[in-house]
Amino acid sequence: MASQHEAVVGITAAGRSEAAGRSGPLTTRGLSVVLPAYNEEAVIAETVRACAAMLAILAPDYEIVIVDDGSRDRTGAIADELAAADPHVRVVHNRPNRGYGGALIAGFDAATKPLAFFMDSDGQFDIGDIAALIEQREAGHRVVLGYRKHRRDTAMRHVNAWGWNLLVSALFGIRVRDVDCAFKLFDTSLWRVCEIHSAGAMVNTEMLVKLARLGVPFVQVPVGHYPRTHGSATGANPRVILRAFRELLRLRGRIRRWHAEIPPEE
Repeated sequence: MASQHEAVVGITAAGRSEAAGRSGPLTTRGLSVVLPAYNEEAVIAETVRACAAMLAILAPDYEIVIVDDGSRDRTGAIADELAAADPHVRVVHNRPNRGYGGALIAGFDAATKPLAFFMDSDGQFDIGDIAALIEQREAGHRVVLGYRKHRRDTAMRHVNAWGWNLLVSALFGIRVRDVDCAFKLFDTSLWRVCEIHSAGAMVNTEMLVKLARLGVPFVQVPVGHYPRTHGSATGANPRVILRAFRELLRLRGRIRRWHAEIPPEE
């Protein structure tokens, strides 16, 4: 049974379409959308334009922060072109590559809005699913976690994710359906108070463990996940996995000494 930290809400595709088709926005709160990008020249422009079109309807006080994490292709140049053409878009260039966690940290450090959201920029998520997360935030949930209802990844990545979720649950007592799902919405102030340090794949785990330690309740909603059509994922890289395990052990030691206060809502 789900605890107060693990409530799961079912949202239908029809419900998302209805929300996106409303005449008014779902929220008047400012929203920062962080898009970490590493060698995504084939899809980054499409992802940003889709985000801008949807956010203009759902959350018109928005900004899109693209984090070019040391890309070796034209991702950074394309991002700069998008920013020059749209005042809602800003770019952060990480030089050198800082890893997935480092990209998120840089993006959220640059965020200026009271709500923060992140999504991978590789085309495997549909920004329209953010409607379900915004509705839950407007219902009072300060942390809303997406989980991939039907994950479109290789069998090995499925196995890795299952094992990682099990390990995180055993070590820290948090039960989340999809720890590393890159589709999360939360108050920016909560991110800042958590003081995230994990530069690699452990970033989601550190955030959720600290939120649970603070006693912040969160809710989970299903989101779509689609096959990757461009580029290649780096999460299954043995070096990435080894680094995540090292960071996990360090977090287990640090979390006993970590303390913070829940910031008030803005």
